[in-house]
Amino acid sequence: MHLLVLSDAPGGGKALLPALEFLDHTLAAAPLSPDSLGSVGATDVVVVDATRDLAAASQVCRAAAVAELERPVVAVVSDGGLAALKATWGFSDWLLPSAQPAEVETRLRLVAERARARGAQPAASVGELSIDDTSYVVRLRGRPLDLTFREFELLHYLAGNPGRVFTRGQLLAEVWGYDYYGGTRTVDVHIRRLRAKLGPEHEALIGTVRGVGYKLDPHGPTRRHGTDPAEDAETGEV
Repeated sequence: MHLLVLSDAPGGGKALLPALEFLDHTLAAAPLSPDSLGSVGATDVVVVDATRDLAAASQVCRAAAVAELERPVVAVVSDGGLAALKATWGFSDWLLPSAQPAEVETRLRLVAERARARGAQPAASVGELSIDDTSYVVRLRGRPLDLTFREFELLHYLAGNPGRVFTRGQLLAEVWGYDYYGGTRTVDVHIRRLRAKLGPEHEALIGTVRGVGYKLDPHGPTRRHGTDPAEDAETGEV
């Protein structure tokens, strides 16, 4: 297996992930920068150093997802950085620097197999939305949206059932889980944020059914002049 290790630390991939010293993989090194993704070539797995600069690692992972790199990205992160990891970075898996050779070999193999099985399969599309649940990237007319994990999960759930109306209680249970203690108003807040990120032209993709709840309408009704599709969420009248 050919690995491309993106790191600014001295010593290369074997210094970042010592277990590689005992595994039969070829390694190439490049700086921790989105520009390095252009040198992927015949790489099977991209390994991103997230042990030092989490912001730079996040930027590289997101750039790989947005570019639809078609190569799995594995983030190597220290114990102290685990809490900062977010699925919305778009990485395929993660490893601790202290991981033993057997674990590293297995996880690299599995992540490469999943990528091959997925192949160039396109992301699911609903209207002008493209939703990739492996890289956690949503595109609207080809433009990636900067969503939080919960915003992604909410939009993904609505998009999985286009045209179906869900109450706030149903969405809270399905997206946040039955053990979530917050009120249903949190659904309204996330719907409002999603509409803002979709923009004025597309915010009506998420429709409000007064007295019932929300739905995703792939064809989104045209917004009437002087109306606000988020109005019901603001007033709680759903």
